[in-house]
Amino acid sequence: MTATAPSAAVRNLPWLYAGRAARSLATAFLTVIFPLYLAREGMGAAEVGLILSLSGVIGMGLVVAVGLGADLFGRRRALLALAAFTAIGGFLLAWLPLGPLMAIVASGLGGVGRGGGAGSGGAWGPVFPAEQPLLAAAAPDHDRTHVFGVISFVGVLAGAAGSLVAGVPQLLVGHGMTLVLGYRLLFALGGALGVVMIALTLPIRETRNEPTQAAQAAPAPLSVQQLIGRLSITNGLNGFGFGFLGPLLTYWLFRRFGAGSAEIGVLYAVVNLAAAFPYLTSAALVRRLGAVRTVVWTRLVSVAALVVMPFLPSFLWVGVAYTLRMVLNSLGMPARQSFTMAVSDERYRSRVAAFGSLPSQVTSLVSPAIAGVVMESWLAFPLFGAAVFMAAGAIAYHYAFHKVAVPGETTGRPRPTAPILSAPASQPDTGSSDR
Repeated sequence: MTATAPSAAVRNLPWLYAGRAARSLATAFLTVIFPLYLAREGMGAAEVGLILSLSGVIGMGLVVAVGLGADLFGRRRALLALAAFTAIGGFLLAWLPLGPLMAIVASGLGGVGRGGGAGSGGAWGPVFPAEQPLLAAAAPDHDRTHVFGVISFVGVLAGAAGSLVAGVPQLLVGHGMTLVLGYRLLFALGGALGVVMIALTLPIRETRNEPTQAAQAAPAPLSVQQLIGRLSITNGLNGFGFGFLGPLLTYWLFRRFGAGSAEIGVLYAVVNLAAAFPYLTSAALVRRLGAVRTVVWTRLVSVAALVVMPFLPSFLWVGVAYTLRMVLNSLGMPARQSFTMAVSDERYRSRVAAFGSLPSQVTSLVSPAIAGVVMESWLAFPLFGAAVFMAAGAIAYHYAFHKVAVPGETTGRPRPTAPILSAPASQPDTGSSDR
């Protein structure tokens, strides 16, 4: 078990924030250009969706590996390994001829095209089972949601810059360069940012501590199996919905309005900027509503904004609706991430984050391929599919967790004296989950 002393944990925060910024910068422009690059290489919607689904198999394997390994061998080491994979994936796409197999392997290693979309701050993938426990260790209960909000704020601002970078290939066309070559230059930039992530992770420090007596003795209102079951349902539904949307939104905008990487990049930059500041207000909303109600209501209202998008007549109005959706989503994201860490035994937080995200990883592998096929005859299908399953996920989240008390929450519910998920000394070394 790897834990971090409080003083050392606080010193880790600037490096964690900087690492998120570098990753979000890369994720933002790669999410825009990757499906467009595949389209320029002559691939249709079904093939693009299939590549995104299969590349996710690699990402899912990394989530499991990080979840199991980070608790045992160190979260810093896991972050270093993932940064190296990002560098390798970017450079492979930049330098080697692109076929379906290369696209799957390189994008799977680097998380290319699977960054959670504009406004998410890069909040997706195998990094989070290692990053989230380090964040939770750096903040007391009353400040935990604020810390998660700040790192998302940093990520979204960096993502706004990255979205603008996505327009560079179109600008270079005017100077005699092909779009394909411009895309390859940005893949190389993504690889270079992977190297930067390695440098930013090296100063992070962890120390090995024994679990506290309170963590060992606290009762567990939910068994590990119960918690995994509830999280599997809620995250599986949400992940299925996200897989319908995800990077296929870029492709939908291209097909519906003829938008290229420059136009989409500007839209995503605006979305990122608009969604940034709500991350900083999430903690205040949690103090009024509680973490679970904050997550549920922001998700449901954001789904309503998603549903209207196919009916809007122009790229501009779609951009307005999508911006509103991501602003609402950004209000709930720190609450969800903080809640996950709050109800998890500190010894198993990486496994909690990993196996919590695993159901969404699995279901999001299937939906892009389905959406790609159906898009050939019903272009707007991914948006409606995303709305249905995300709404179902929000409702399931309410029924799964609305009676669970949260350490540090001040909404009138009783506070436990220790995390509600505690593994007794005699319990097998198993993990649990929330995305």
